[in-house]
Amino acid sequence: MRFIVQEDKLIAVKNKAENTFSLGKINSIPDPPLNPAFRFIPELQAFLTGKQLLIDELPFTLEQIQSHYENGYITYRKGIDYSGKKPICIRCGNQDPSWFASFPCSRCGETCLYCRKCLMMGRVSACTPLLGWKGPAPQTLLPQQVLEWNGKLSEGQKRASDQVVEAVQQDKELLVWAVCGAGKTEVLFQGIEAALTAGKRVCIATPRTDVILELTPRLKAAFPKITVASLYGGSEDRHLYAPLTIATTHQLLRFYQAFDTVIVDEVDAFPYTADRSLQYAAAQARKPTSTIIYLTATPNEKWQRECRLGKRHFATIPARFHRHPLPVPEFAWCGNWQKLLKKDKLPANILNWVKTRLQTNKQALLFFPHIPLMERSLPILRALNLKIEAVHAEDPDRKEKVQQMRRKELALLLTNTILERGVTFPNIDVAVIGAEDTIFTESALVQIAGRAGRSAEHPTGNVTFFHYGKTEAMLKARKQIISMNREGVKRGLIDV
Repeated sequence: MRFIVQEDKLIAVKNKAENTFSLGKINSIPDPPLNPAFRFIPELQAFLTGKQLLIDELPFTLEQIQSHYENGYITYRKGIDYSGKKPICIRCGNQDPSWFASFPCSRCGETCLYCRKCLMMGRVSACTPLLGWKGPAPQTLLPQQVLEWNGKLSEGQKRASDQVVEAVQQDKELLVWAVCGAGKTEVLFQGIEAALTAGKRVCIATPRTDVILELTPRLKAAFPKITVASLYGGSEDRHLYAPLTIATTHQLLRFYQAFDTVIVDEVDAFPYTADRSLQYAAAQARKPTSTIIYLTATPNEKWQRECRLGKRHFATIPARFHRHPLPVPEFAWCGNWQKLLKKDKLPANILNWVKTRLQTNKQALLFFPHIPLMERSLPILRALNLKIEAVHAEDPDRKEKVQQMRRKELALLLTNTILERGVTFPNIDVAVIGAEDTIFTESALVQIAGRAGRSAEHPTGNVTFFHYGKTEAMLKARKQIISMNREGVKRGLIDV
């Protein structure tokens, strides 16, 4: 059995016994045994360890790849398999027929099926194997002191941190249910230290690039002598082998049984919750025996129920480190504000709310359900103050506007749900316009409310939900915040 090369490209694996060139029976053919005397290429080892990559992604010759395969150091799996007649993408787990298509393949010379779901990571087709490393993993030399962080955990953080360490040591699953601004990142430090000291590989995965960019410098500062890979679209660390990896959940599609500890941050956030392929990727990136830790301020109803019934192992941090309660949202009816907006007007109570912040020099975030509504409101509010901007995901100046807000160059920033999480401004008030809109789920509203009162210097803030009718999501969000405050008081984590 060997790779078949056509026009300098790998197209298939040949089964000598049957003289066939199909990948159809790959899983039934044993890989060659590992030859310990073979001198493998360290760069190839580092490139492929814990990965599942296409042949086109490897910057090595086909001869090098072939020799490593024949000596048992490279393994391969079919890119697309079948359950009966139903295709399955092995890389992303897609089984939806509508996400598969065919094309005339120059590699195998036939009409070839491919997966459109993970196409942005490179095309996986019926004749495409996924290559991985079966030899020993690269050796990582660790310093005597792995963690160099001098901060102090609050009582609530310390309790959760101990449970994280226990989960890492015992290869358990754990949900860390912590309020917005509780300091979840710091809670992970000792667990990461325990994993690294034990020679384990750690990955922190989060749905959004913004969070990666904010987490990376904090983790590099806490673990300054550890190689940290930061993976997102366009990242220069894409093929860096590291004991500690921070990645978007999309990037996990390139990993296979790589990590001893996987930490999924913001597990309730889009797109992770809506995309099964990302959940599949997180599960596939774990080693068979490993730890998985989920972090969230807003677990879904199913998980909340499992926690209450004792069916899910979890740790709660019901209070922020500064020992002040979470700001409880106020509800303010504003009538048919969208109808008024068509006349280029906003309700009087919304305008008064904004004017109060401008007069007291208090920065604020103003959340809108839809971008066109936000953009139509911008000139109305700018008539009050020119230091007002609007931002959304496709805004080319998005990062700069957020930085302007941090530098206090803006008085007010209008946004959609893109800023509901992953950003921190030390001293702001928050308002939601049209909180009745279905886009504002319980989770989204809790996260939005969590933008206020995050810093020890400014631990309070006003949160107002302007609405044209209360929704169940609004009521549940406020109930959850009040419940966490009560638990924080009960456990002595909030100063009354």
